[in-house]
Amino acid sequence: MIDTQQESAELLLSVSDLRLFFSTGFGGWFGNPRPVRAVDGVSFDVQRGGVLGIVGESGCGKSTVAKSILNIHPPTSGQIIFDGEDLITLNAQEWRDLRREIQYVFQDPLGALDPRMTVLDQVVEPLIIHSIGNSDEQLKQAHELLEAVGLLAESHGKYPHELSGGQRQRVVLARALILKPRLVICDEPVSALDVSIQAQVIQLLEELKTSLDLTIVFISHDLSLVRYFCDTMVVMYLGKIVESGPTEEMFVNPQHPYTQALISAIPVPEPGIERNVIVLQGEPPSPFNPPTGCHFHPRCEWQQTLCRSIYPELEPVDQSSHFVACHVAHETEQNQ
Repeated sequence: MIDTQQESAELLLSVSDLRLFFSTGFGGWFGNPRPVRAVDGVSFDVQRGGVLGIVGESGCGKSTVAKSILNIHPPTSGQIIFDGEDLITLNAQEWRDLRREIQYVFQDPLGALDPRMTVLDQVVEPLIIHSIGNSDEQLKQAHELLEAVGLLAESHGKYPHELSGGQRQRVVLARALILKPRLVICDEPVSALDVSIQAQVIQLLEELKTSLDLTIVFISHDLSLVRYFCDTMVVMYLGKIVESGPTEEMFVNPQHPYTQALISAIPVPEPGIERNVIVLQGEPPSPFNPPTGCHFHPRCEWQQTLCRSIYPELEPVDQSSHFVACHVAHETEQNQ
């Protein structure tokens, strides 16, 4: 029997039935405004010290989930439990106190940094905002952390435009980590970097995760990075999770046709190797007017009548921690 108290103690973050709807303000010439269901019933857990990957096409809701957790976009409904506390119920002062515990690493490091401030000043600033230590202690912590992320002393007095993309991302990481958070949300943190620099930043994140005991939510469209770095993963499509589970299991045995297509498209560094790439037909549907039933059915070669009318529930595969939302996958499992 599973000890539910022990299981909840191992969870740092638990998101349950999260929804975030945006009003468009326009419903056509004769209709009422229709909400955009940017996040629609998303649930997942993140273990303490674990790394959860969130993947999917652009516009699927990955970044919106992250910004909902941080209250940048307040959720419409649902629960976000961080270390036993529901973040949705917090007021402005409580959120200010909690900002030290949860930090966000943006996709664009140049846009995330103030062009008028030096590297050192930008890393010291969070300590000043939260009144942590005196000026000497703040400078000492900032210098030590900048060196820990691979930026030598000669870089500390420079401005963002004087740094390379990889160096700027290290500054963003140092700024996020200076407050010693327990949860770090990385939103496409290496997508704008060269491949060799991506590897350096991911290796750095691995080292910092161990040394600082971090829990990480890692948002990416690069599944090869997710496979290497993440313990568990969720696949999103048009605001919903279509598959979730342990990363390696999902790569070895993907159940949803969308997950299968994403994995089949990962580049293989072996010339001449035979690949079975699944090419999806059409474009993702508009979130303003999603299809009835399973949102993926217009692009799915498996689609059946049921798929066009009823959205499938996210259910376990073979009673495991691997979940999929697909009528055909569950029917196939039942018939085995």
